[in-house]
Amino acid sequence: MTANQIFSLQGKVALITGASKGIGEAIARYFAANGANVVINSRKQEELDKVAESIQTAGGKCTGIAANAGDIAACKVLIDKIVELHGGIDILVNNAASNPVYGPVVQCEEWAFDKIMNVNVKAPFELSKLVYPIMKARGGGSVINISSIAGLTPDPGLGMYSVSKAALNMLTKVTAKEWGADHIRVNSICPGLIKTKFSEALWQDEKSLSYFTKRLPIARMGTVEEIAGLALYLASDASGYCTGGIYTADGGTTI
Repeated sequence: MTANQIFSLQGKVALITGASKGIGEAIARYFAANGANVVINSRKQEELDKVAESIQTAGGKCTGIAANAGDIAACKVLIDKIVELHGGIDILVNNAASNPVYGPVVQCEEWAFDKIMNVNVKAPFELSKLVYPIMKARGGGSVINISSIAGLTPDPGLGMYSVSKAALNMLTKVTAKEWGADHIRVNSICPGLIKTKFSEALWQDEKSLSYFTKRLPIARMGTVEEIAGLALYLASDASGYCTGGIYTADGGTTI
């Protein structure tokens, strides 16, 4: 098998949540470039249509379906639409995330806690459960959870976000252990500081950015493409013996 073949996603159907921008969009582009029939999801159809059109113009297969990943009923409708459109799902990337508050956990209000846990933990759990029988019937699949190094070491001011990502990492391990016999692999990617809209407040401040990056073995921010490359590996046959893994892509932050 050639390098191109082992990373090929030809004939695979991939769902990526939170894919109208940033890491999710980059993963969609990488998957489509390697042959996958990609379905991108976020809350706004107009934004999805722009990304899908761009991917199609580049020769890839991509469809956008709007749905709130934090709404379980909407998730069920989303999965049903994809199955009706493409016949099944082989790859699920749980990328959608939320962090509406910053500060000490003692100041985190109930509404914020519920939103963080609902989007960052419950939605990946429910979507994974929904695709499980579909993947099992198709002979296997790959679930990729986009977590964070905040789930390994608490980030100052992002306490409940850290808790949610730690839970997502454990969900990854639990489902990997239970679903391995069905040839469904489940892995987590834990990015460090990546240049996205989500981290804009930090990287726009040159002083703060310099303070953070100069301490790293790879002394710079990461790119969305570097996360997408790791996701492609975990989605493809190249990672056929990998499950339950928590993969950091952080420039050495956690060393």
